[in-house]
Amino acid sequence: MEVKFSSSFLPKYHQLMDVHSFECEKKNPQTKIKAHSFFSKFHPLKKLILPSKQKVMTLNKQPSSKKRIPQGDAKQSSLSTFFKSIDDFICTFIDLPLHPSINPELVLSGNFAPVDELPPTVCEVVEGPLPSCLDGAYIRNGPNPQFIPRGPYHLFDGDGMLHMIKISQGKATFCSRYVKTYKYTVERKMGYPVFPSVFSSFNGLGASMARMWLCVSRVLTGQFNPMANGFGLANTSLALIGGRLFALGESDLPYAIKVPSNGDIITLGRHNFFSDEPIMSMSAHPKIDPNTGEAFALRYHVIPPFLTLFRINSNGKKQPDVPIFSMKNTSLIHDFALTKNYVIFPDTQIVMDLMEITRGRPPVRVDRAKVPRLAIIPRYAEDENELRWIEAPGFNMMHCFNAWEEDDGNKIVMVATNISSVEQALERLDLAELRLEKITICVKSNMFERHPLSTEVLDMGGINPAYVGKKNRYAYVGIVAPSMKLVGVVKVDLSLSKADSPCYNTVASRLYGQSCSGSEAFFVAREPDNPAAEEDDGYLVAYVHDENTQQSMFLVMDAKSPTLEIVSAVKLPGRVPTGFHGLFVKESDINKL
Repeated sequence: MEVKFSSSFLPKYHQLMDVHSFECEKKNPQTKIKAHSFFSKFHPLKKLILPSKQKVMTLNKQPSSKKRIPQGDAKQSSLSTFFKSIDDFICTFIDLPLHPSINPELVLSGNFAPVDELPPTVCEVVEGPLPSCLDGAYIRNGPNPQFIPRGPYHLFDGDGMLHMIKISQGKATFCSRYVKTYKYTVERKMGYPVFPSVFSSFNGLGASMARMWLCVSRVLTGQFNPMANGFGLANTSLALIGGRLFALGESDLPYAIKVPSNGDIITLGRHNFFSDEPIMSMSAHPKIDPNTGEAFALRYHVIPPFLTLFRINSNGKKQPDVPIFSMKNTSLIHDFALTKNYVIFPDTQIVMDLMEITRGRPPVRVDRAKVPRLAIIPRYAEDENELRWIEAPGFNMMHCFNAWEEDDGNKIVMVATNISSVEQALERLDLAELRLEKITICVKSNMFERHPLSTEVLDMGGINPAYVGKKNRYAYVGIVAPSMKLVGVVKVDLSLSKADSPCYNTVASRLYGQSCSGSEAFFVAREPDNPAAEEDDGYLVAYVHDENTQQSMFLVMDAKSPTLEIVSAVKLPGRVPTGFHGLFVKESDINKL
């Protein structure tokens, strides 16, 4: 028997529950789903729909085991099966046709596809010796879903996976491990995704309401407890704070990581920096002062105060919160700036509005009527009394590479990427036209100016870490191509003016090659303990993947070379998917973890 019905059809007559084959036409006539014995997947749902006296036949019923299942476990197992059936039903019947930005078949294509974990594996150095200053570990974070999603999926939704190359005396070992977050652990036990996403779960009013009900039901029945344990992915970046190594994602607290001598990666657990106050989350881009060892961070909220700043001392102890009550709504602040005396953070047009859920849309949206602002506050402020807001029309900051003060502190200079086409920021960052700019702010007069540094679409990069908060000359930034891939890296001289060079401030560059894309390049100083060393005396390290040969490499580039010459290359035993931010950790720091 075969029947056809629309995706809005909800079976009301129990005789249809015995349909063995059907074809479902969604609102998009080009999308069809065929299935056989489909409703056998919804056995718990049938129990709710069918009259209680009617017997339900199931196909391929297995003989019952004589092993007694504890009552609590049996109840949870039944609930899990029931909730899974509801989840499948939402994905199949209620979800609107998937936009390309949340269609897993598109989002997880090419080198965005997830990989399995890889234990420590010896690598082959195929070009040049590895410089001795690279003794330590380069670790790159990124999204890597442990389960292929059936329903909507956004690039930012993937579980955090760390890809690490550990180097010692010219020999290299490679390893890929998930960050064992609470979310990862719960879903690993369940065998499928259960945590909602602010970027993809709200796909139409019906699907939004259904998933909200499903999430609340799972929490109330003890399936998981995000209020006590968090719900973050730890998939964005890494930081060394107070002698501890962390994997970070801004929706949760960071997770402490350990690197044993065999080159493996161990998740130690969620960490709150010994806070005396309740703390649920932290920004993924804390700023670490190389002179004091302090870390400065922030977190945003959906209720007032919408933003909170805080500091972590050099011993890893969190200091008291500084709530910012003058923030008018929840702005998704991904990055900020630190100078000798100030913290500078943006208030962008990308906001979180929970009312959007009632309209069947994700709570993260672009507020086109909002005028972006920058806030300047003394770095050791105890409240916001000394905070000043400066309007910054057209400036929606994505990443800040550095900031410093000039003219005895009367002028602040920032180097950051600006989202030129902010409407595209939540769908395809490569179409958002990220531009590298130098921002100057007159502290006394609140004057704000923007100066372009390149004509290319650039993002994901950094500087010599020893210059954080101090005036520096060079930045190393990724070249963004369609499909959100980094196809090369440029060296930008921040001291040049537009008139000095027809190519603006680019003084060196390297393209990774046809069919190749790479990760964010990280600068490692050749002599990190030499205060007289030149700023660019070091190497850029990055993972690069060739989609034609399916081979991933670890490249070491000379940062002083006008072509960013490759001086060393390591053939990796596993594929490194396209991801986010990385960090190099010296061997001496690894041994102290």
